[in-house]
Amino acid sequence: MTGEGRVHDDGSGKVITMNSRDLASGSDVPFGHKREWPLTSQSLPTSALLDDSACERVRLPRERRLKMLSLASLIFFTTCGGAFGLEPLIGATGAGRAIVLILITPLVWSLPISLMVAELAGLMPEEGGYYVWVRETLGRFWGVQAGWWAMAYAVGVMAIFPVLFVSYLSFFFPSLGTSADGAHPGTGALVRWLAAVLMIASAMAVNLRSAKDVGRTAKAGAAFVLGAFLVMILIWLRRGVDPGALVGVVRNDFVAEHKGALLLVLSILAFDYSGWDGASTYAGEVDEPQRNYPKAIAVALTVLVACYIFPVIAGIAVTTDPAVWSDAAGWPVIGQLIGGRWLGGLLAAAGLVSMWGLFTAQLLYASRLPYVMARDGWLPKVLAKASPKTAVPTVATIVFCAITGVFAALSFGGLAVIQSLMYAGLVVLELLALVMLRVRRPGAARNFRVPGGWGGLAYVVVAPFAAAMLLLFAVVPNWRAYWWDLMVVGLVVMGGVSLYWLRRRRAGVPVAIEG
Repeated sequence: MTGEGRVHDDGSGKVITMNSRDLASGSDVPFGHKREWPLTSQSLPTSALLDDSACERVRLPRERRLKMLSLASLIFFTTCGGAFGLEPLIGATGAGRAIVLILITPLVWSLPISLMVAELAGLMPEEGGYYVWVRETLGRFWGVQAGWWAMAYAVGVMAIFPVLFVSYLSFFFPSLGTSADGAHPGTGALVRWLAAVLMIASAMAVNLRSAKDVGRTAKAGAAFVLGAFLVMILIWLRRGVDPGALVGVVRNDFVAEHKGALLLVLSILAFDYSGWDGASTYAGEVDEPQRNYPKAIAVALTVLVACYIFPVIAGIAVTTDPAVWSDAAGWPVIGQLIGGRWLGGLLAAAGLVSMWGLFTAQLLYASRLPYVMARDGWLPKVLAKASPKTAVPTVATIVFCAITGVFAALSFGGLAVIQSLMYAGLVVLELLALVMLRVRRPGAARNFRVPGGWGGLAYVVVAPFAAAMLLLFAVVPNWRAYWWDLMVVGLVVMGGVSLYWLRRRRAGVPVAIEG
């Protein structure tokens, strides 16, 4: 038949066609097909602006797709990458409050969002992930905003990793540290930025090969990072643990005051516990996505909680000095206090691996957003070109790295504020998409459904929404300290609205599909 519609792929190579009435009506199954087909909207480009060569979608054979362990490792590096980046939290809020926040945050942020992603990724396992979820439920305007905000969030969060990479590198090369800038402040900043750019270039090279290669490096990196923290914990235990002294440290911290750090603390938490939805954007490159996403998310969430809480407990047992619990010192110095120079060196090396792995995994998902939005006609069609052998969006990957290289000159705290605010807005749109799909398509085939019925769904929606509102509330009394970062957020929001109004008449024009 010939008609207006979209081609859909369930991830196994089976292709079906849904016409516009199927998408708009909210029917549980595509027209002319049985209910066991998964509900998807992965499609050929919907813009008439793209020529056939740019539009052609690459379908990877099964042996080139990401398997469950590779996917779990990528999610680990998309959301966590070890306890690196958590150090400023202890320095800002203190040891006792930090432990409470580390245990509570997964319940109000990570777990609800991961459950949401598990259901939506199984329901609509498509390249573009949450951009497609929002587009298909809330409409084109909010779909464009979701994609635009997500790209801004990705730039902010990706720029953090080269900054932290250089800080861990300074353990081996002290001249790279900010403390060595006294004689030549401008030169030191330039050298740090150049080191960050080299790190970005190496990660880009791996991403340009294939998603499977990124998955392989993620597995090896995760093993090294987790192994380094395990060694640190074992050395700490061997020294002898005094539970009473540890409880005393936590109790004394609760008595101490830590004022004026709410926005920074919430931003750091959002940075350290976010990214679960990022793995959804390359669903077209995952083997059996409906089955593997829930499993991989469960593995990654368990590892995240463990690799945050146990190293922090070991670390605060030896010091609670804010100067040590910072992005300038952090785990290498803490490791040195626990086991000597060699352990500090091991953790510094693990920090380098972690930052590189985090950047590489983030680039994998972030580069798929401009690719899919370009296929829909919202961005220049050159971004819609992908390698015919590996399905890698080469131009989008290179452009993302170039933009990130510019933002890598900013500080960790400012970048955390930018990315956390953009991510909070994105999460709200995704939660609305989850609710609307439950209402409109309650009987659609789902390999995973948020447990607990409507009560479980209410928990998944209300908990992260309340956390997002708390983050926005924290902005008000602290806006002067982060006025430049807040201005960037405002410009991003204005840019998303402008993009929609400038491109709305030319983008997303349905094409006739032979089937």
